[in-house]
Amino acid sequence: MHEHDHATRRQFLGFASGVAMLGAVTLRPAEATPAMLATAIRNVVGGAVVRTGRVKLDVPPLVENGNTVPMTVSVASPMTADDHVKSIHVFNEKNPQPNIGNFYLGPRSGRAQISTRIRLADTQKIVAIAQLSDGSFWSAGVDVVVTLAACTEEVL
Repeated sequence: MHEHDHATRRQFLGFASGVAMLGAVTLRPAEATPAMLATAIRNVVGGAVVRTGRVKLDVPPLVENGNTVPMTVSVASPMTADDHVKSIHVFNEKNPQPNIGNFYLGPRSGRAQISTRIRLADTQKIVAIAQLSDGSFWSAGVDVVVTLAACTEEVL
């Protein structure tokens, strides 16, 4: 073997052991807190007042499986150039990431409604906030009971 071959082999072995070490480290997501939810909401609305109303959040109040929970958010709006929903933001209280999604709309959207499926780690509160074209924020919240949680790891 040449000296170059030894150096390359040492570099490869060093790299491989580093990768093996990375593979051995498992990070568990931190438990979310209501404070994290409040911070995530503040990151979207800033210091604006969030009023209750105009937003309808349809989520089943009781779900057996947190892996796939249907959710629809609709906002009362004419969706005209002068009066429309600019964005809809959905938050949850206990998942590792409190901001589930951000959806951006405009007058050409036709109607202010989004439907998706979400994962819920546990029984928790879901909050939907809509920003209207006049800069106002409106919200709705729903408590969802999850009997079989998602996003969890079984330790055997």
